[in-house]
Amino acid sequence: MKILMSLLAAACATSAALAQTPALTLERLTADPPLAGRLPRQAEISPGGQWVSFLRPSQTDSEVLELWAQPAAGGEPRKLVAAADLLGGAEQKLSEAEKMALERKRITQRGITGYQWCGGDDSALLFPLSGDLYLVRLNAAGPQAHKLALPAGAPKQDARCAADGQRLAYVQGGNLFTVSLAAGSAPRQLTRDGSATLSWGLADFIAAEELSRQRGYWWSKDGKSLLALRVDEAGVALKTRAQIFADRTAMTEQRYPAAGAANAQVRAFVIDAATGRQRALPLPAQAEYIARAGWFADGTPWLQWFTRDQTRLTLTEFKPAAGGAMAPRDITTETDAAWVEVHDDLVETPHGLLWSSEASGRRQLLLLDRASGARTPLTQMAEPVDHAVCASTEAVVFAAAGDRGRAQELYSLPLVGGRPQPLPGAGNRQWRDAKADAACRQLLVTRSAWGEPPRLELRTLGSADAIALRGDAPSPQLRDYANLPLALDLTAADGRTPLNAFFFPAQDGRPGKHPVIVLAYGGPGAATVNWGWGRDMPLIAYWQQRGYGVMTLDTRGMQHRDRDFTRAHHRAFGKTELADLFTAVRQLPGRVPGVDAERIGFFGWSYGGFLGARAMLDADTPFAAAVAVAPVTDWTLYDTAYTERYLGMPDGGKAEPYASAHLPSRAALLAKPLLLVHGTADDNVLFDHTLQLVEALQNAGKTFDLQIYPGKAHGIAGRAARLHLYRTMDGFFQRHLAPAR
Repeated sequence: MKILMSLLAAACATSAALAQTPALTLERLTADPPLAGRLPRQAEISPGGQWVSFLRPSQTDSEVLELWAQPAAGGEPRKLVAAADLLGGAEQKLSEAEKMALERKRITQRGITGYQWCGGDDSALLFPLSGDLYLVRLNAAGPQAHKLALPAGAPKQDARCAADGQRLAYVQGGNLFTVSLAAGSAPRQLTRDGSATLSWGLADFIAAEELSRQRGYWWSKDGKSLLALRVDEAGVALKTRAQIFADRTAMTEQRYPAAGAANAQVRAFVIDAATGRQRALPLPAQAEYIARAGWFADGTPWLQWFTRDQTRLTLTEFKPAAGGAMAPRDITTETDAAWVEVHDDLVETPHGLLWSSEASGRRQLLLLDRASGARTPLTQMAEPVDHAVCASTEAVVFAAAGDRGRAQELYSLPLVGGRPQPLPGAGNRQWRDAKADAACRQLLVTRSAWGEPPRLELRTLGSADAIALRGDAPSPQLRDYANLPLALDLTAADGRTPLNAFFFPAQDGRPGKHPVIVLAYGGPGAATVNWGWGRDMPLIAYWQQRGYGVMTLDTRGMQHRDRDFTRAHHRAFGKTELADLFTAVRQLPGRVPGVDAERIGFFGWSYGGFLGARAMLDADTPFAAAVAVAPVTDWTLYDTAYTERYLGMPDGGKAEPYASAHLPSRAALLAKPLLLVHGTADDNVLFDHTLQLVEALQNAGKTFDLQIYPGKAHGIAGRAARLHLYRTMDGFFQRHLAPAR
């Protein structure tokens, strides 16, 4: 009763406040400047610690990124270069391969979309633009940018400087090149068999999309060698995507490894940067995926590799052997009956290799003896460690979950033992993360909270002082709409597991019951209910003003919880998370006053789109209507690494996990309004998914709503497209959820 009364009081208070607040429109939601402000992106501490560099949206168009930097000692940020300064009015060009690479990184903006510091003296930065490479030099006269004089032809991709800053490598036409930055130097071609199906030094689709490995080569510390991956896609099935635009149709061929089919063949080599001599790094036949790669400080290359079912992850190093060969030696292996999660926690320390493992039941850090493989537990946090930020000779800095996965905090822990200590600035109901310099002395800390967009500050480890990274302040309007969520503890379908949920009461000032829109993702590897900044916050505020309550929910199988919670999708999609969703929605009217149980809608994207469509193709659904954006409808069409990790091999779609999650076969069960949305150029969840479900629904005689976005990829990016999508959803929910007046 006390909970109900507090919810009522909060709803009344926010409704009263809304009466004095200007209406939030969809036009303002998608307009420039963004309500959250122009947030810095890809922020880095320079190697020498003198600068904090970042990409910043342009003042004239927030969809165009510029390269900026701010002195680490404090002072005003300054623009180093913008694409418009270099292109002379010409339109920026991107090849299809470059567009796909940006899609894998979830970068939807134009302009300067990536960069890196070149060398350790903080004097130069390297970035690609329109297929060329540019260098920005910082000197007393100010930043000066110039295009590198390299042969014309195919775009130069994934350029990376050696540690000394005197040379760089890049990929062109599938081959790997190096070049000195000295004036007049000509590139040296290291490989020669690159083709339409074979490439050196680039991440293949699976590595980039599902293993979060966005690169395919690594300079050795001394700059004499490169560890490079050779990707042969000749055996991968060729998909032809019809990128349907308003005025044309562009046929694009894409090598896409669907579940159960052949993957790209990936092999690793050490290549001499001066001669091009190649030495293979041999792996066993069961090494299907190379998840991570790099060099130890003593010049030894290493690889992390998965078996195809991803129940085994092995860390292997390679030493020179007789005849110039490289001999493998396994350092450690992680196993899990369901699957092993990929991670970036491999850091050399004087006390051993810093590593993470879920063997204890929740992810924790440990020290690994490189010679013997012996493990020494390091952290024993009550909730999972998310990742290691950095390690010095004395301590490790890491991020760990709190408040049952709804918060994240930063901690420091001595490597020789002791208690973890939260870093200065710790607090309740916030989300903090960090990047660090190479010495783990300076930290670039990101902090956000609900209704408070991410803000960056530079901290020195061991000091309470911080220097704020100055970016655009959020719009003053944002504070008017940023209502604190009401945290709900709902119970999963098993009757005992607590689920995280936030509820946002309707704020239209109208008494009585209100419809509710539920936002959920439901899939593995993500979590949406937390105290950090959420990009859907302005949309939630808009729906509140329109008279909808809004609930966000994390079902079993999602991230930032113990291993038993996160493995709920093992051999099953559309089961545990669907049962949790239905159970939570049915609990809502009894937990929150004023909920109209007959008018509850759903909105989900990608896996959330699958969940939304699956929820409507069910005779027991509690939803009155649902919007499913870019849904997977047939898991045999989705990629190998993701799908097989959770569902196993498909056996032509006959395997039970695939058959039970096949949405077209459930088309006859549709009885309530469903809106399907998809971009025709989606190279992640191919447009084929929605087309298959559309055909099945039509054959079953079912009516439904369909909205397609010509030429748009998985994120349906762009202000005009997003505004149209929001208007479409708004009209759909208004027709099917709004109560009679």
